[in-house]
Amino acid sequence: MDVKIVKAAIADRDIVRNMYAFYLHDLTKYTDGLHVNDEGTFEFDAFSLIWDKEGIEPYLIKSDGKLAGFLLLLRAPFLTKADYCINDFFLYNSFRGKSVGQAAVGLLFSDYKGTFYIEQLNRNKTAVRFWEKVYRDYQLEVQETLRMEDGEEVVGQFVMVE
Repeated sequence: MDVKIVKAAIADRDIVRNMYAFYLHDLTKYTDGLHVNDEGTFEFDAFSLIWDKEGIEPYLIKSDGKLAGFLLLLRAPFLTKADYCINDFFLYNSFRGKSVGQAAVGLLFSDYKGTFYIEQLNRNKTAVRFWEKVYRDYQLEVQETLRMEDGEEVVGQFVMVE
């Protein structure tokens, strides 16, 4: 398995938008705060900001040359307590459980050093366990937080990547 993360260009906008619809659909298992739009799909309400604002970097995740998912990395000016935030992380079902996600995160960690903040809906135990495994496997010390956002319990982690 050959995993790569590739910064998404403006030409990839429709690909990222399509993947966001799948990602948001997946999240409906864990929150009542997401709803299908009038076109019958899920839409990220701040999607237009991704290429318009400095500090937002979308990446495509590829496995053996095939689109496997995406991640959205935030940095200043959006952050004050961390250098980076993995704001969104998504893999298509066919790539889950095959170490593609872990490899993608490893590539990101090798390119970006500093403090990361990553959070999950606490009800999304699959995501919580995935990130716990990442931290264990990369031997990262974790400072965990718990907060409420839009009526949802969110668990977050600060980790230092050196």
